[in-house]
Amino acid sequence: MLEAINLTKVYEDGIVAVDHLNLRVENGEIFCLLGANGAGKTTTVNLFLNFIPPTEGTALIDGIDVTKEPLKSKNYVSYVSENVMLYGNFTARQNLEYFTRLAGKKNFSKNDYYDALRRVGLQEEAFEMKVKNFSKGMRQKTGIAIAIMKDAPNIILDEPTSGLDPKAGAEFLTLIEQLKEEGKAVFMSTHDIFRAKTIADRVGIMKEGRLPLVKTKEELLKEDLNKLYVEYMQEKIKS
Repeated sequence: MLEAINLTKVYEDGIVAVDHLNLRVENGEIFCLLGANGAGKTTTVNLFLNFIPPTEGTALIDGIDVTKEPLKSKNYVSYVSENVMLYGNFTARQNLEYFTRLAGKKNFSKNDYYDALRRVGLQEEAFEMKVKNFSKGMRQKTGIAIAIMKDAPNIILDEPTSGLDPKAGAEFLTLIEQLKEEGKAVFMSTHDIFRAKTIADRVGIMKEGRLPLVKTKEELLKEDLNKLYVEYMQEKIKS
């Protein structure tokens, strides 16, 4: 479970990136956060991961305050960024083994790593290929394989389908749905309205650091998410 309680970030130049955000993502739920560039999506992700400190409020991962217990909280979350950072001179399997061991999980065989790479749809000939030769889609698949091996109860994704072709994007979302079925809490920041509506149990629209609108999947069956998004982008946020 991921929870933000009055979570706020004001930068030194006075810009309010996140403004008293209250949000809860339950186990077995996919929450997609939409918003334009500068809306506060990535800052929210960075606050949950304790990459930056909050000005006010609290970010919780499975009830653990990420600011007070940063190392403990990281045991309960996996992170896949828009541009997955991997070691270019390592193979896919070597990257998977390295990051899995870094997470404190060491009792896996080479076949266990291969099984994870198969699950994410990486072609077998790429298992022992150096990742510096990988496409973006292949890097994303390796990143989600790392998340699978860590087996954390919460997954945070920041623009994970950006730049992926339709086939790779669809495969990635299928994997995310499988992780939801395993009971993971999935928080995904995205610009992709179509995929958000397809995959999310709830969708939030962020603007100026606030979350003025949250809709469930059932509610969105009766409404046009594209139209809602455009309307909220044009409206002025009330103080």
